Amino acid sequence: MRAVVQRVNNASVKTGGELAGAIKKGLCVFLGVNHYDTEKEAVWLADKLSVLRIFEDEDGKMNLSLQDIKGSVLVVSQFTLYGNCNKGRRPSFVAAAEPGKAEYLYDFFVNYLREKDIEVNTGVFQAYMQVDLQNDGPVTFVIDKTTEVNK
Repeated sequence: MRAVVQRVNNASVKTGGELAGAIKKGLCVFLGVNHYDTEKEAVWLADKLSVLRIFEDEDGKMNLSLQDIKGSVLVVSQFTLYGNCNKGRRPSFVAAAEPGKAEYLYDFFVNYLREKDIEVNTGVFQAYMQVDLQNDGPVTFVIDKTTEVNK
């Protein structure tokens, strides 16, 4: 599972001109699922994101977590995170999970975060979306937890 995580002041996602999800202060998470991924990777990533200390304290140090600030998460599915651009001129997406598995793990990830009492909004799986966000910092991290890829 691969996530591009941005600390945001606000973020929203629309599909077909309609608002699908929006948050204020928190994290915008672009989530890609690899064909090797399981619920284990989803749990690890959700646990990591909920306690990752990337929000500033009163001294301006990254010392606070999403849970500390009672922030929200906007999760947007993005299979292109597994696009391999190393050969040729067209990305290869062979590492991305097939849609059924990807949607299951995407939903599992979102629901697991919600079980942690974190407000979570989402885009629409497999839809064409427009994402609007204000990155705070800018602060952006790439987190990769696909077991097979990391061996």
